[in-house]
Amino acid sequence: MAVSIRLSRGGAKKRPYYKIVVANSRAPRDGAYLEQVGTYNPVLAKDDENRVRLVEDRVRYWLGVGAQPTDRVARMLDKAGIKERAATNNPNKAEPGKKAKERAEEKAEKLREAEEAAAAAAAAPAEEAAAEETTEA
Repeated sequence: MAVSIRLSRGGAKKRPYYKIVVANSRAPRDGAYLEQVGTYNPVLAKDDENRVRLVEDRVRYWLGVGAQPTDRVARMLDKAGIKERAATNNPNKAEPGKKAKERAEEKAEKLREAEEAAAAAAAAPAEEAAAEETTEA
């Protein structure tokens, strides 16, 4: 049986409250679990000491027998100093999407065309003035 340490949601609508539980990985999110090893209240301030509560010795036991924490729980365990989590790197996170890139290219093309038209319009009177000077002389 694959065992995971994960969050089980409780609380009212728009007022979440989570239990940190050890459960069979195939069980439903809010279904049966083996043991509750902590709580997480995201409504509280980030620096509040009651935001995340863990029973450290039970968490260490379950990690020792092979339980795998979910990503969110792994972050909590890392912050508590129970299990170190390798930092992830997503270099494409700040990159705009495909449609946004297309819009930016279209905007750049329109700007380039407008600059070329302005340069042609500015050059046209100068050529006319040079042509008038040669005919007058």
